[in-house]
Amino acid sequence: MSSQSIRFLPVGMFGAVMGLAGLGLSARLAAPVFPGVLRAPAYFTELWIGLGALALAILLPAYLVKLIRHPGAVREEFNPAQMGFCATLPLALALVGGGLGSYFPFLGSVLWWAGATLLFAFQVWGIARVLAGGIELAHVNAEWMILFIGGIVVPGPGLALGHGDAARFMFGVSAAVSPLVMGLVFYRAVAGPALPEAMRPSWFTLLVPPALIYAHGAVFYGSEPLEALFFFAVVLAIALLFYARGFLRWAFGPPWWSFTFPLDALAWAAARYAQAHPEPVWKAVAAAALALATIFVALVLVRTILAFARGTLLAAPPTARSAASPAA
Repeated sequence: MSSQSIRFLPVGMFGAVMGLAGLGLSARLAAPVFPGVLRAPAYFTELWIGLGALALAILLPAYLVKLIRHPGAVREEFNPAQMGFCATLPLALALVGGGLGSYFPFLGSVLWWAGATLLFAFQVWGIARVLAGGIELAHVNAEWMILFIGGIVVPGPGLALGHGDAARFMFGVSAAVSPLVMGLVFYRAVAGPALPEAMRPSWFTLLVPPALIYAHGAVFYGSEPLEALFFFAVVLAIALLFYARGFLRWAFGPPWWSFTFPLDALAWAAARYAQAHPEPVWKAVAAAALALATIFVALVLVRTILAFARGTLLAAPPTARSAASPAA
C-alpha cells in the first residue's frame, strides 16, 4: 500500500463536491419533468446533495490542514497549469449552499456568499496572472473554464436562495468572457501538445458553458434566444463521449471528477429545455442526460473510495509532475 499524505490532497478534489451536489440539484430541477418517477425532495435528489455536503465537510478541514502544514504545496497549485482547479473550492461552497438552503436557509446563504465572494477574488487574481504574461500554450487546459467562467454555475443555487442580483452579476461576467476562454481552450487542443492521459477527463468541462449559459440565461433573459447553445451542448456531449469511449482504460485519479459536474450541467440544461418543450423526445433526452450523469457520478465516487482504501488516492506521484500535468 502506498503512503498517503494530506500534502498530496489536490484542491481539484473539491470537484467531487461539485459532481455530487450538482447531480442532486439537477435531479431536483428534473423532477417536475417526470412526475411520479422522481419525487423531489426524496430518496434520489437529496441523497446526492447529502453526499456533496458530507464530502465538503471532509475536504474543507482537510485542505485547511494542508494549508497550515504544507503552505508551499498549496502555493504550487496556483501555477498557470493548475489554477483552474482552485475555483472548484468556491463553486463547491455555492452548490452545497444551494442544496442545503431548502432546509437551512441561513447556512445555505452563508455558504453561497462565501463561494461567490471567493470565486470573484480568484477571477480577479486569474485575470491579473494572465496579463502578467509568461504563460505557455501547454499550460492552458479546459479547467481554466472553472476559474474564468465559473460564475455561470452560481445562479442556480443563488436564485433559489433569493440572491438574484448577485447571481445575475456573476453570470454576466462569466458569460461575457466565455467565448474568449472557450476559443483559447479549443486553440490549445488544435495547436498545443496532447493532454497527458490523467488529464483527458478535463475536456468534459467544455460542456459547462453552453449548458449553463442556456439554462441560467433562460431564466434571466428568456429561453428562445439561447436554445442553440443547448443544441450545441448535446452535440458536444456526443462527441466527448465518443472521444472518451476507452476511458475505463485511462489511469484513475482526482481529474476523473471532471467527468461529473459537466454531465450534471448537461442534465440541468436538458431538464430546463424539456420544461419549455414538453414533447416526449425532449423528456427522453432529459432522462438520458440525468441517467448518464448519475452513472458517471456513481462510478467515479466508487473508484475514489476504492483508491483511498488502497492507499493510492493521496499518494505521492511516481515522478515529479511537469507544469503541464496538474495533480488534480
